[in-house]
Amino acid sequence: MPMIRPWMTFSPSSLRRIGRALVAGIICAISSPATGADFKPDEIVVKLRTTTALPAIQTQLSVVQTIQFGSRPIYRLKLPVGSDVNAAVAAVTGNADVLLAEPNYLADSPEARKNRAWTLGSASAYAAQWAPTAMRLKEAHLFTRGNGVRVAVLDTGIDTSHPALAGKLLPGYDFVDGDADPSEVGTPCPPGSTTGCNQGFGHGTHVAGLIALAAPNAKIVPYRVLDPDGVGNVWVLAEALQKAIDPDGNPATDDGAHVINLSLGTPLRMKVLTSIAKLFTCEPPDDADPLLNFSHSGYDDDKARCAAGIAPVIVAAAGNLGPGDSPAKEYPAAESVYGLLAVAASDSTKHLASFSNSGSWVGVAAPGDAITSAMPTAASANGYATWSGTSMAAPLVAGTAALLRAAQPELTPKDVTRKIARTATALTGTNIPQVDAAAVVETCSMDVDGDGQVLPTTDGLIIMRAMMGMKDAAVSSAASPTAARSTWDSLRNYLKNVCLMNLP
Repeated sequence: MPMIRPWMTFSPSSLRRIGRALVAGIICAISSPATGADFKPDEIVVKLRTTTALPAIQTQLSVVQTIQFGSRPIYRLKLPVGSDVNAAVAAVTGNADVLLAEPNYLADSPEARKNRAWTLGSASAYAAQWAPTAMRLKEAHLFTRGNGVRVAVLDTGIDTSHPALAGKLLPGYDFVDGDADPSEVGTPCPPGSTTGCNQGFGHGTHVAGLIALAAPNAKIVPYRVLDPDGVGNVWVLAEALQKAIDPDGNPATDDGAHVINLSLGTPLRMKVLTSIAKLFTCEPPDDADPLLNFSHSGYDDDKARCAAGIAPVIVAAAGNLGPGDSPAKEYPAAESVYGLLAVAASDSTKHLASFSNSGSWVGVAAPGDAITSAMPTAASANGYATWSGTSMAAPLVAGTAALLRAAQPELTPKDVTRKIARTATALTGTNIPQVDAAAVVETCSMDVDGDGQVLPTTDGLIIMRAMMGMKDAAVSSAASPTAARSTWDSLRNYLKNVCLMNLP
């Protein structure tokens, strides 16, 4: 969120929050027993092979309330007050009809967990900051501005009256209070403060403002899933994902989000939410894998939606734990899911931000240090704030994904994430590249070397030599020496990822 480089001092309440799990959607292996601070008391979540297994489980655990996830054999089970949640999970795990079982884990935003404060910003700083130039957004907007694309923001809510979001919002929902008003709620922290107030307040508005900056003509659908302190739970996130993907409950209509932004996560792997994410992104089913077992008829609507090619791209923040902290991974960003892209944060010096998580599981980086965006006027009188975090980087990538989905709507979510990663440019001191929005949406042209001229003596030779299997200087020598693409690597990248040539 805010503009924060050094780690802040932790208050007792924030230390308790650090132990909470951040959720957003994915898990495979069974987690180690969680502590009481990690999950909602007296609740577990189960995925069954068949609904006929439910009555015996309800009796076994003395369940007092059961909520089903649509028609799917996935349930939220409320146990008697004071129940041992870990013992309940263990008791049903050996049941052959129980595919997955876990506590209803909590979730939060990385910035709230890490106590990252924000500072005052301004409308002029929002428009003129370093991030758009670093991502080449101005050039990208010559190709597309995101028309016709819907981006869902699952976060703390939104300031629906903010001028930066005027004309860009579609109706959303508040899954925390259970109503149709997804507005931000809570006591805002004064600029630079992290104690005695709700650290999550403003997070969702800030995130939405960055999507609007990257894809100004896309529509934003706000879903409030985190409370004022930036904390939520697995079940609420799953419900919001379902709503984001299929708002009217009819899989035949394409009315859901084309891109979903998750500027939230957890150091714990959530297997039920992982399974749901895999289902929603249309990963091929596998009855032998509990995560991918969608054999029950309750999944038929999901299968119909996937058959129609309706699936979202999911962009997830990689987390702010940094290289010196443990654990080093954030979920769902660190999970392998179709159409999901994990995003780290970069700074204005073209390095990975000091607070950002990193690793081979991170797909790309985007500007995340000292980023200015919208803030509810209840927190910042001028309506803008400067914040730092991977939560700021993720929506810039989500906006880039919206640009690509507008330019090439035929691409699958997996192809979208692949193209964003393959067209990214190098940062210093890391293998994680930074998103290049212009390269992502650029359409293939005969100006292969980018010198502004279509000349057979340069572009034609480059293409011909590449098609003949030549490489390195044998190809690059045909390019204009001062052109934007004059090295073999840059030429190959353009021909392979923009022109989709089948090169080695």
